[in-house]
Amino acid sequence: MAYADAIVECIDLAARFGPEPVFTGLTLVAQPGIVALLGPNGAGKTTLLRILTTLRRPDAGAARVLGFDVVRQQREVRRNIAVVGQFPAVDNVLTGRENLVMTARLAGLGRRSRGRADALLDQFGLTDAAGRAVNGWSGGMRRRLDIAAALVRLVPLLFLDEPTTGMDPESRRRLWDDLRGLAGDDVSVVLTTQYLYEAERLADRVLLLFDGGIAADGSPDQLRRAVGDARVEARDSSGAVIAEIPTDGSASDVRRITDQLGAGVTIDIRRPTLDDAYLSLTATRRGERPGERAQA
Repeated sequence: MAYADAIVECIDLAARFGPEPVFTGLTLVAQPGIVALLGPNGAGKTTLLRILTTLRRPDAGAARVLGFDVVRQQREVRRNIAVVGQFPAVDNVLTGRENLVMTARLAGLGRRSRGRADALLDQFGLTDAAGRAVNGWSGGMRRRLDIAAALVRLVPLLFLDEPTTGMDPESRRRLWDDLRGLAGDDVSVVLTTQYLYEAERLADRVLLLFDGGIAADGSPDQLRRAVGDARVEARDSSGAVIAEIPTDGSASDVRRITDQLGAGVTIDIRRPTLDDAYLSLTATRRGERPGERAQA
């Protein structure tokens, strides 16, 4: 069954690496927006991206991207997506503008190439550096140029594999802003990431791949809430935690709790993070109690 608005559909998808299964019976439907694929090393994130971008065939099952079958309609899939791998694929000898103009010409934009290049340089905050050779750019700037090059043709879906690996925090946040800005151009994004905080800040939906299947599927807030409620942590004068009290986070409930605590007590309100959800969900799938492995 095809979903009219889906950007990605997988039905009983399976892939193997040699004799070993990477995932089996993978089924999911993703709607437009920013979708983050999480999972430990070896969970199959990059393999799934390679299948969805027609770079490898699935061993079983079916997958559609924007309604096109990734095996039978590879040409249509490739016309409607852009792909950015783990490492920048720009020419370090050329300037930033020359990189984009060359890419635009190869994409068939002809006389429009320079105008498209300038628009992308402005969109990704690279105009001031556009005339300099890329080998003098920072890693974060090269990464943004790489994504800009992928978008010389305005397509509805962008695939990113570990887009911010090795970036400093400032460059990472700037790229998040750039990716969020793509929504104004009606561009959806599917990305893999090892940074849970990145998925928490950026994604509309998170898919956790684990042990050959989908361990969790929902918005960051839904995954956090599945772990538990917010808690008031009460600390004594030495900073030691003396109580953890569940709260709904409202001012009235926090006031009720603080009224019960003695003088000299300080409080922190701690809400579950996506890290908490990830550790809890993967521990559950392993048959462990959350935190059991960390304590062992």
